[in-house]
Amino acid sequence: TQMMESMISNPMPTRAEVFDVANAVLDGTDAVMLSAETATGAYPIGVVEAMSRVCMGAEKEKVSKVSNHRMECEFKRRDEAIAMAAMYAANHLKGIKAIVCLTESGSTPLWMSRIRSGIAIYALTRREDTQRRVALYRGVEAIPFDPTLLARQDVNRLAIDELVKRELVQDGDLVILTKGDHMGQDGGTNAMKILKVGKII
Repeated sequence: TQMMESMISNPMPTRAEVFDVANAVLDGTDAVMLSAETATGAYPIGVVEAMSRVCMGAEKEKVSKVSNHRMECEFKRRDEAIAMAAMYAANHLKGIKAIVCLTESGSTPLWMSRIRSGIAIYALTRREDTQRRVALYRGVEAIPFDPTLLARQDVNRLAIDELVKRELVQDGDLVILTKGDHMGQDGGTNAMKILKVGKII
């Protein structure tokens, strides 16, 4: 907290503060936090914008080291095994642009986020509490999406369409999609597909 303390009373952060925030991101921090800067500071919006710019800039740097977190371990749950399989495929199959994770509780994108890959992970979930939680996971963006309202055969296509609509992927991109057979059930992720955007899914 108070990573940009000088902005409590100044409109610009110090160079040291910028470096501290950028280094935290480059070191793999999932989230950074402000406290007094926004609670009592003179520039609450400016400090959030400044921190956001620094974080976004640092995240654009190419990941120099891909994590192998839990790659040598035995998995106890199916959803964890699917998450690790998806990340292994994403890191070793050329051309993967995004990982689409249909999730109820957020556990699958949590495991995925621990494998540093530099590939965007989109957590599609109907639950607001899950959306808020996964927004704190490194490399994960929450997108509201309710597969329980859809016909089973339309879920994959409409999930990908949601990303296309937001201009996160485009026709021809390869994406990995994970989901469970029983929509709306915690810990139910049991399937992974590699899909080409724009093809019949």
